[in-house]
Amino acid sequence: MPWSILEALRNDPQKLIESMKKRCLDPRPVYEAIEVDKKWREVLQKVEKLRAEHNKITRSIPKASPEERKKLIEEAKKLLARKEELENELKELEKKREELLLSLPNLVHESVPEGCDEDSNQPIRFWGKPKVWKEHLEQFKHQTERYGFKIEYELLDNKPIPHADMLEEVLKLGDTFKAAQVASSRFYYLFQDLVWLDLALILYALDNLTKKGFIAVEPPYMIRYKYLMGVIDIETFKDAIYKIEGEDLYLIATAEHPLASYKANEIIDEKDLPLKLVGISPCFRKEAGAANRDLKGIFRVHQFHKVEQFVYSKPEESWNILEELIRNAEELVRGLGLPYRVVNICGGELGYPAAKKYDIEVWYPAQGRYRELVSASNCTDWQSYRLNVRYRIKGGKKHDYVHLLNSTALATTRTITAILENYQLPDGRVEIPKVLRKYLEPFEAAPKEYIVPRERKP
Repeated sequence: MPWSILEALRNDPQKLIESMKKRCLDPRPVYEAIEVDKKWREVLQKVEKLRAEHNKITRSIPKASPEERKKLIEEAKKLLARKEELENELKELEKKREELLLSLPNLVHESVPEGCDEDSNQPIRFWGKPKVWKEHLEQFKHQTERYGFKIEYELLDNKPIPHADMLEEVLKLGDTFKAAQVASSRFYYLFQDLVWLDLALILYALDNLTKKGFIAVEPPYMIRYKYLMGVIDIETFKDAIYKIEGEDLYLIATAEHPLASYKANEIIDEKDLPLKLVGISPCFRKEAGAANRDLKGIFRVHQFHKVEQFVYSKPEESWNILEELIRNAEELVRGLGLPYRVVNICGGELGYPAAKKYDIEVWYPAQGRYRELVSASNCTDWQSYRLNVRYRIKGGKKHDYVHLLNSTALATTRTITAILENYQLPDGRVEIPKVLRKYLEPFEAAPKEYIVPRERKP
């Protein structure tokens, strides 16, 4: 089967146009691609006609008289020259069409909501009993009841302490001021109990997913340009990725990118699909588009640890697998006891690679808001086409592009911020979610049940 975007261009161009509009993008590149492909097919027909005429003449030359043979040879030379000229034009048109198609985002799935910004994202389910400060009650209802959900909540008389203040002022277990001096803003130092909590979150996610059959992977922390451009679009690349000066290497923004590249230019046996991986890595992000957002604390930072689900799938199985990935992430968040909602992301908010994306947004009591903790996407064959990852269909001769899917399991620093707001106690301590305690128990220096405020930082 052809790459889905080229197939749509040939068989249902309106589908491509509507997909662009659903993303709130200008569809003109699609119209241009249609014209280039039409011209390509016209030139191809001319080439095939000339090829047939040339072959007919060359077959007749041995049977011709000497005088006729000379004329036929001259005619064959002219046809050959014209054919080569058109073949060069064909190559240029094919190159132009490929450039246009590669510039297009993935085809949006029919279940993706209409809309151009986050206000059009559609919550589809809620879990947990959020702690709601009385001054945030109307704000809370706006985020729940307007979507038709009636959520049970715990009303608080006193405002919870924001996670950034818990980190540095109450617990004294983080230092973003010194990190800004040493590195830049959006970096941090974490100390003692929070270091152990970070590690416990990694082990918790890794343990649960490997029990489900995911293969644990520690990928490279850097990636070459050609592989990076196989998994992201230029706009994301511009604002997100750190380049290593003087080398063809970039720091990874997520384990998704080297995991997707692991099978680049390979053909996977059908019997080995789905291939489920769980990657653990640091992530490095410029966050250039978030200049004045979440400046305090460790919610939005340039460096953090993340456990990532990644799956190579047969096309007919990928939509069920997307649901599996979001359920896996929900199990992890529920295990931590963090109230959340699952949101179907609208077309205008989708990144280019994704055909559909779910976010898990966790409730932050001090902010009175649901904030993103997890993203899960089906990128169908958008990445696999660029990376040339195919699978061998039963019988051994026919190949097709795999579908690639990714989902956060847990991003540790952001999860820590959610724990600091949801598990804080009046005396300044923070209760450690019970599911994490077994990962801390073997270590004498690790906290067991509570994170305790310190008199001072180191």
